Amino acid sequence: QVVHAHKPHFMALHCQEFGGKNYEASMSHVDKFVKELLSSDAMKEYNRARVYLDENFKSQEHFTALGSFYFLHESLKNIYQFDFKAKKYKKVTGKEIYSDTLESTPMLEKEKFPQDYFPECKWSRKGFVRTRWCVADCAFDLVNIHLFHDASNLVAWETSPSVYSGIRHKALGYVLDRIIDQRFEKVSYFVFGDFNFRLDSKSVVETLCTQATMQTVRAADTNEVVKLIFRESDNDRKVMLQLEKKLFHYFNQEVFRDNNGTALLEFDKELSVFKDRLYELDISFPPSYPYSEDSGQGRQYMNTRCPAWCDRVLMSPSARELILKSESEEKVVTYDHIGPNVCMGDHKPVFLAFRIAPGAGKPHAHVHKCCVVQ
Repeated sequence: QVVHAHKPHFMALHCQEFGGKNYEASMSHVDKFVKELLSSDAMKEYNRARVYLDENFKSQEHFTALGSFYFLHESLKNIYQFDFKAKKYKKVTGKEIYSDTLESTPMLEKEKFPQDYFPECKWSRKGFVRTRWCVADCAFDLVNIHLFHDASNLVAWETSPSVYSGIRHKALGYVLDRIIDQRFEKVSYFVFGDFNFRLDSKSVVETLCTQATMQTVRAADTNEVVKLIFRESDNDRKVMLQLEKKLFHYFNQEVFRDNNGTALLEFDKELSVFKDRLYELDISFPPSYPYSEDSGQGRQYMNTRCPAWCDRVLMSPSARELILKSESEEKVVTYDHIGPNVCMGDHKPVFLAFRIAPGAGKPHAHVHKCCVVQ
C-alpha cells in the first residue's frame, strides 16, 4: 500500500534477520518469498531488480542475515550500479538475485562486525551491506546496517550514556569511516536499518518515575541485582515500573504513543555524537520497537524493552542537500513508519520517500561518469 501510494521509481528495501531466529529451518522459505515478490502483480511495473541476500548461515565468520532489494520502475531510464572491483558503473538490466556468495559479488560491499565489538554476545549477525547507484546524474551509496542491541535493561540503566550506546557508536563510526575512505570516490550516502538506538535509559526512568521510590531485588546466592521496582510514593504505593534484564514493564504505555511519543525524543541522544556526519529528517512517528508479535495487537508494545526509535533512515550532509535542492512545488518528503495498526513483527518498518530533480547532482556529473555505458 505504501509503495502504491508513493509510486517510487527507484525503491531500496532493507531486510534483516533473514530466516528469523530459527534460520536453519526457516531459510528455505526465503527464496520462495523473493520469487513471489519479484513476480507479483503489485510489482509488475518494476522491470529491473537486484536482490542481495546473505543466507549463508553456515559461515559464522561472515553471516549477517541482511537482505537488500532494489526495484527500478519501467519509466526510469539509464540506471547504473557501481562495480567495486572494476571501479566503474554498469548499466542495470533485467532481474538478478544473489545469495550465499555475497563475498564474491563485486556489486556490493558486505562486512560483519568483529566479535570483539560486542564480546558479551557469543555470536551476532550484526554488520552492513553497501551498494552504489547512479540515477539522473546523481551518484549515491545505500548502506543497510544492523547495530548491536541492549543485552540487559539493568546494565543499560546503570550509566548515562549506557555502555551499549558506546558499542553502537564504535560500530557506526567504523561504517562511516569505511564508506568515505580513500578506495573509492566520495559520494552522497544514505544509511538505513536497525541502528538499535535506545532512549537514554537512566534519564527516561528518572523522568517516568519522578514521584516513585525504588526497591532493589537481589539474587539470594550472588547478591546480584535482578529486579528494580519503582512504586508511587503515595497512591497505595502502586507499582509504576518493573525493570529486569529483559523486562521493562511501565504501567502506562500511552506515554509512548501520545503525540507519537514526541515528549520522549529529548532522550533519543545517540545520533548527537554524529551530528556533523549524519542528518535525519524530523521524527513524527512513535517508537518503532518493541511491538507485540501477537497478530491482534498491532499497536501494543511488548514489556521487554523501553520503546525506542531503533529503525532510522539517516544521510550524509551532501545527501541532505540532494533532497533539499530538489524541492519544488510538488515536492513532498515523507519520513514515517509503516503499518501503525497492523502487526509487522517486533519492529515497525520506517521509510523515507523523496524526489530527486533530474540533474540535481549535475555539478559533479563529469566526475561520476555515470552516464557513460561501460
